[in-house]
Amino acid sequence: MGLADVTLFMVTAGCSLQWTATAAAAGPSSLIIWVFGAIGMFLPISVSVVFLSAVYPEEGGLCSWTRRAFGPFVGFMTGWTYWSGTLAFLPSVLYFSAGSALLSTTGNVANASPAYFVCFSITAIVGATILNVRGLAEAKWLNGAGAVARWAGILLLIVLALATWWRFGSATDINRHTIVPSFRLADVIFWTALAFAFTGPEAASFMDSEIREPRRTIPRALALAAPMIVAVYIVGTACILFAIPPERAAGVYGAIEAIRASADKLGIAWLIPLGGACVVIDRIGSMCLWIGALARLPTSVGIDRYLPKRFTKLHPKYGTPSFAIWTQAIVVALLVILGQSGTSVRGGYNVLIEMMIVSSLVPFLFLFGAAIKLSAGEEGAQLARIPGGRPTVVVFALIGIATTVASMAISFVPPPDEEHPSLAVIKIGGLTAVLLLGGALLYAAGSVRANRQAALAV
Repeated sequence: MGLADVTLFMVTAGCSLQWTATAAAAGPSSLIIWVFGAIGMFLPISVSVVFLSAVYPEEGGLCSWTRRAFGPFVGFMTGWTYWSGTLAFLPSVLYFSAGSALLSTTGNVANASPAYFVCFSITAIVGATILNVRGLAEAKWLNGAGAVARWAGILLLIVLALATWWRFGSATDINRHTIVPSFRLADVIFWTALAFAFTGPEAASFMDSEIREPRRTIPRALALAAPMIVAVYIVGTACILFAIPPERAAGVYGAIEAIRASADKLGIAWLIPLGGACVVIDRIGSMCLWIGALARLPTSVGIDRYLPKRFTKLHPKYGTPSFAIWTQAIVVALLVILGQSGTSVRGGYNVLIEMMIVSSLVPFLFLFGAAIKLSAGEEGAQLARIPGGRPTVVVFALIGIATTVASMAISFVPPPDEEHPSLAVIKIGGLTAVLLLGGALLYAAGSVRANRQAALAV
């Protein structure tokens, strides 16, 4: 992969209309919060990845760096939480797709039932799983369609929203007073999603062996991708606010609601189904890509030896890790049902987001810690290519740790409109505990199995 390939990968992995809708629901102040999010999360990730990939350009990325810094257990838990945290993210992707499909075809979500969202999600999971079991040769068509649909949807939203603003004015007052961030509970809770929204580009570190001159390519790709990612988020959020007021920009429906409202005002309602198709295909294509990629992650980062052998067994006909793929599909389906149980559609979506944020941010604590520890070594001091040297690495890593810990803590606070706040907290805490304890038990079992095999070999 060259510079252009890595840059495109980082931009595609690092931004989505899903998060612009979440931001728009918080109002114009989210435009400023995006900048703070870039400073608090994206820059620390970038500095840490640039430094570590320059010093240790080896396949495995995050996992190999944390294993080198803190030992095999932390290396395993980094890979485990990255894998399980990303799986926890996929149910929210499916809900966003289901909401966009419903609003773009019926124009009415007042009677949206939880059963529809669950059935839509499970149907999409099964379809994507079958494609991935049959191999990348078939799954790549949905993955590719998702990438094209993402950019088509973003461009359609921008064009429609700007045309609406030009002809009718903005649906939201955006001025020096409204863009000032507030510390209301609803706004602060939104900030946690922002931290996760800036993750993604670090995934390039898993492919160091496939990148030409990673020590040069990764820093340059990050420098090119960073302004594009921030621009997509800020421009996308502003366009949604041009088209609809914040109270209509609910996370499940926000993006397609903005497209629908703009198209209606401009008298081109026939574009609404097209916009809905772009959003739905984008998200389902992304889900399909992650289902396939995550099934191969344990082997690529070296944690497969701690897992049951069947997990990495290949399909006799298609040569794919079919057991791992189907296991992931079952986990995602169970998370969809768990997130929805005992609450409304919006409540289910919020719980899925918060469950995902907590579990997904754990590996970044290990990443920032590894950057601090490894920058103190002689090899790090000799090869680091960060302006300012180790102090820069340490300062940004500490900023990243503070942002990550704060985001994880706030994620346990249910939003004011949550109908069952105690149940939401139990779900979030329960899932986090299950994931961490499950990872520790798998590591212990794998270590015992490895020691027995070593003893038998002797």
